[in-house]
Amino acid sequence: MTASAKTKSPKRRLLLASDRSDQSSELADILQSVGEVETVATAQIPDKPEQLSGVVVDINLRSPESVQMVRNKLRREAYREMPRLFVLADALHHGAMQAWALGATDTIWRPFDAQGILQRIRAAFPDASDYDATDRGKSLNRGVEAAHAVMVKIFEKLPAGRPLKFDDIVEAETKILKAIKHSSLREWLTTVGCHHHASYRHCLFVTGFAVSFAQHLGMREDDQRRLARAALLHDVGKAFIPLAILDKPDGLTEEERATVRAHPRRGYEALAAQGGFPAEMLDVVLHHHEFLDGTGYPDGLTGKEISDIVRLTTVVDVYSALVENRAYRVPYTRLKAFTIMEEMGDKIDQQLLQAFRPVAVGIG
Repeated sequence: MTASAKTKSPKRRLLLASDRSDQSSELADILQSVGEVETVATAQIPDKPEQLSGVVVDINLRSPESVQMVRNKLRREAYREMPRLFVLADALHHGAMQAWALGATDTIWRPFDAQGILQRIRAAFPDASDYDATDRGKSLNRGVEAAHAVMVKIFEKLPAGRPLKFDDIVEAETKILKAIKHSSLREWLTTVGCHHHASYRHCLFVTGFAVSFAQHLGMREDDQRRLARAALLHDVGKAFIPLAILDKPDGLTEEERATVRAHPRRGYEALAAQGGFPAEMLDVVLHHHEFLDGTGYPDGLTGKEISDIVRLTTVVDVYSALVENRAYRVPYTRLKAFTIMEEMGDKIDQQLLQAFRPVAVGIG
């Protein structure tokens, strides 16, 4: 999109593809409060869209004809770099996975909560007045590069005696937030998931899920930054654990397990000794393996002793570990991982987990 085109299109321009008899009128009314909306039937999705901020797809996923038509349209090159938001129904349990397979970059669910939907729309479709859709790939690359630079400082330079500074984290966070907001969680995970270093990969997964969760909840940007910092740093103590133990493909011995369980304390002590890190970040580094029922480590905290930011980091940390490739097992599907966490009961904050559901199971 050229600079002149941006000037002519100061608002979001959205295409709503609907097969519903009412042409998704309720959703169209909501969308019109944040941009210009054109509603078309599935068969009328253009082959070459012009100056669109994104596409909203509201179809019956049980209809093979509709699904095939949407698949054929959205796989075209013209839609590849464009945000694609799918509308799902609660009754369709596998809808999120099907939408993702069709190319969704985000999902929303019926029944609609107008305010919540508006927050998701603004996050999914950046305003054309300050964002050029052709920059999505560049934005993603800048974010991944910035996060990777932090990982290098944590896992390579810190153990060698090169101090990690709070400013190192702050410098990366803006690029990371922009990358996930202006591309998609799916693209972030696909990119960082190719990293050969398992500890880098895990921290970058946790960061992606944490930032996406914060943006999904409509948190203030300051709070999004706090969560991005916490996620990037949470496993800093693993920098002091031998790779032979971290990457061991089979079961750990009791001694090796004790070494791994020491990483929260070692990370906390390293950062605390350097100084300059906010107390809440040190709290996350030290306590992200604590459980609400007191069975976690290193301090066996319970209930109200565990802060909100630690609870949130724990949720995305556990979930990320379940959906990642590990040397000793294949990854769980997103839905299976979420079910496992539900079965953890009062170990984790179940109310927070349910708020995480759309990100965990639904976001592409």
